[in-house]
Order: sequence, then C-alpha cells, then structure tokens
Amino acid sequence: MKELIELYTAFLRIGAVNFGGGYAMLPLLQRDLEETRHWTTTDELMDYFAIGQCTPGIIALNVSTFIGHKKKGIPGALAATLGFLTMPIIIIIIIAAFLQNFAELEVVQHAFAGIRVCVCVLIVQAVLRLWKKSVVDAKCIILYLVIFALTVFSKMMPVSLPAAVLVIAAGVFGIFFGKGGEKK
Repeated sequence: MKELIELYTAFLRIGAVNFGGGYAMLPLLQRDLEETRHWTTTDELMDYFAIGQCTPGIIALNVSTFIGHKKKGIPGALAATLGFLTMPIIIIIIIAAFLQNFAELEVVQHAFAGIRVCVCVLIVQAVLRLWKKSVVDAKCIILYLVIFALTVFSKMMPVSLPAAVLVIAAGVFGIFFGKGGEKK
C-alpha cells in the first residue's frame, strides 16, 4: 500500500505542474522518476513516450499508467493514473468556473502568453534529450529525415499520415534494418 501511495503522490505532483502536454512533461519525469527515484531509465521512458504517442489518450497520462504498471502492476497503473489526473481535474474545474469572467483581462492573456513560451522551452529540452539518445547513427538520421519530411510535408500529400502510422513504420524499419544505439 505504501508503494501505491508513493506512486499516487509522485504523479499528483507531476500532474499539478504538467503544462503543455506529454513532451513538456518529459524533463519532469526524467528528473523525478529516472534520476531521483530510479523507477525508470531513459530508454524505457523513450519507449513509453513512443507507445503513448500511438495509443489512444493523452501521452502524459499513458506514460504515467505505463510507469505505474511497471512498478506495481494494475494497482500501480491505477494509482499513477489517478494521481496524475487529480490536480488537472481540480485545476480545470476551477479555471472553467472563473475563466469566462477573467479571460479577457489583459493580465490573464499575458500570463497565458508567458506559459506558452515556457511550454515551448520544455518541449525543446525534451526533444534535445530524445535526439541525443535516439539519433545515433546514419540509419537513424535517414529514418529521422524521412519521418520529418513526411510530417512537415503531409499537408501537400494526397493523404496525411497519422502519427501512429509513422511510429509503427519506424518500428518496422527498426526490426528490418537494425536499431540504432543498441545497448552494449
């Protein structure tokens, strides 16, 4: 029970400050769950993000569920998921109750503008960390460039490829052509 409470409270804290979605959460998870608590590794975290990207739901919530499951099975998954959801639900209810009254205030608009900048920085930091661990050889660079081009130019193509298709295609590429950055 103590470990379930610890899972709940860890994700309660992370959920309380998770602005900007899953990728903005990556630095928080790395610091708290990988470096401090040693509940996961960088490679596992990257795998959770990849799977979380191509499964239904919010990436950050999916990652919380995966880590909770790794620690304590289904009860751990539930504890981590509920912990992650608690604060955002409370905050959203409070904001929804008052936002209509304050959304037009200049100070509120400036606050949201500042939060957006911070979220961009957190996402860039997450991308740089993922880049260093993922794009490690020529095969990875080629795969990155192909996926990047398909993503950037998807609006010009007759059919836009969903992110899940790109993730699955990259997984198939890894199976057939070997994965970059193999653990030694």
